[in-house]
Amino acid sequence: MSNVPAALRLACAALALAAVCAHASPAPECIVPAKPGGGFDLTCKLAQRALLEAGLTGQPMRLVYVPGGIGAVAYNSIVAQRPAEPDTIVAFSGGSLLALAEGKFGKYGVADVRWVGALGTDYGMIAVRADSPYKTLKDLVAALKSDPDQVLFGAGGTIGNQDWMKAALVARQAGVGYKRMRFVGFEGGGEAFTALLGGHVQAVSGDVSEAAMQLGAGGIRILAVLAERRLPGRLASVPTAREQGYDITWPILRGFYMGPKVAQADYQRWAGRFERLQASPAFVRLRAEQGLFPADLGGAASLDAYVKDTVRRYGTLAKEFGLVR
Repeated sequence: MSNVPAALRLACAALALAAVCAHASPAPECIVPAKPGGGFDLTCKLAQRALLEAGLTGQPMRLVYVPGGIGAVAYNSIVAQRPAEPDTIVAFSGGSLLALAEGKFGKYGVADVRWVGALGTDYGMIAVRADSPYKTLKDLVAALKSDPDQVLFGAGGTIGNQDWMKAALVARQAGVGYKRMRFVGFEGGGEAFTALLGGHVQAVSGDVSEAAMQLGAGGIRILAVLAERRLPGRLASVPTAREQGYDITWPILRGFYMGPKVAQADYQRWAGRFERLQASPAFVRLRAEQGLFPADLGGAASLDAYVKDTVRRYGTLAKEFGLVR
């Protein structure tokens, strides 16, 4: 080694040190349980940016895409193969909770992971074309009651998913059973709105964040938001379903879970990061830019209770609509 130039020895030492540091402190990982694009991707990217800008992670989180089964593949992988990873979080949404309630994640249930943090909440909505004869949700319900065949709902996804469930809840207000309701599923919300604007469907059941992007073009009218109270900002003039006499709410929580065997100290470290984000004015601005609203859940214990209660309620709904036995 004495014959090796000093500069080369220093370079080798630096490289070795870098390798050791990289091994000792790998970048945290956010698993997107879907292909790039869409709500899960948005959730991980928002956390990636917000945590880094707030100084809560020393380096950007790596995003890893694990598509399959609307989250089922990622869920099973974390529980069975990666249960104790201290710096791996997985994105979930309200749709994930409905899938859990319907048994779509296989043998694993809601208690098989650790629910660690929430970023914000989206809400369901019902929209029609701007020139539709249906000016209010009551008009749409009345049309369904008169003749269910005159209203074809469009949405992203398939029968049994959360957009289908929103439409089924509206149809039920008209006394129309889920088997009688007319529904067509599309690859995503964008395709559903394209079909609406083309006159191929009469209503879309989707998310506020998707609909807000369509409002600027002036082609749609949102009949109701499925929130407990009116939403702020550009949607402040849109009434809730409850205001119009229909007790339908559909919050869409966006957050994260971890493996079931993650050490308590690591779990608490991540839970604390998300709690600090919620209190940051900078994060509030970032969240609003993505069309999300406050989650209002408090800490990880409150999130865990909310998730488990929601899965129970969705399980009851799934039975009522014949989606599970």
